[in-house]
Formats: sequence, C-alpha cells, structure tokens
Amino acid sequence: MTNRIAIVLGAVLIALILLDVLFFSAAGIVFTGRRMLDLIDWLAFWR
Repeated sequence: MTNRIAIVLGAVLIALILLDVLFFSAAGIVFTGRRMLDLIDWLAFWR
C-alpha cells in the first residue's frame, strides 16, 4: 500500500465517522462496537 492510498483511506474513514457523529448521533459506531464485541466473544468461545 502506498502512502497516498493510506492517506486517502484514512481520510475517508475519518469523514465517515464524522458524518455518523454529526447526523446519526454515533449510532453506527455504537452498533459496530457492539457487533465487534459479540464477534470477539464468539471467537473466544470457539477457541
């Protein structure tokens, strides 16, 4: 991955997080965090 691609991907991620916080009160971040915790618990169970 080149530096240009990394910077563009980082900028897109930051923009999406800011849009989520401004327009949806961070509901997407909370949803994604909860689903990640469920995934971690599921993986820990099967380990």
